[in-house]
Amino acid sequence: MVAKIKVKITVVKKFDTKDLFRNQVHELSPDFHTSCPLLEEGDKFIVEEDGKMPRDFCSWAWHDIHRDLTVQQWGGNSPLVKKAETVYTSCTDGLRPVIFQLERIE
Repeated sequence: MVAKIKVKITVVKKFDTKDLFRNQVHELSPDFHTSCPLLEEGDKFIVEEDGKMPRDFCSWAWHDIHRDLTVQQWGGNSPLVKKAETVYTSCTDGLRPVIFQLERIE
């Protein structure tokens, strides 16, 4: 049996609602955060072998990326990325999505 592997999560890109929906921004609540209020581009988190969500990581994003994270932890590869130990995935918040890089680390 293959052992689980540590994975580094890096926030690659945060999208702003104003950039995605220029004409519909007026429909949003005035207290709405137009980009993810919890994560910043460049933030890094380590998922240990136990697979638990890192402290201060967004639980909404965690549920969205968990499938891809699990594949990485068990040594799976993406045919879409040249570096076998790397995959890109995203939070599915349709108004303010975030793109993540997941990298297996030793």
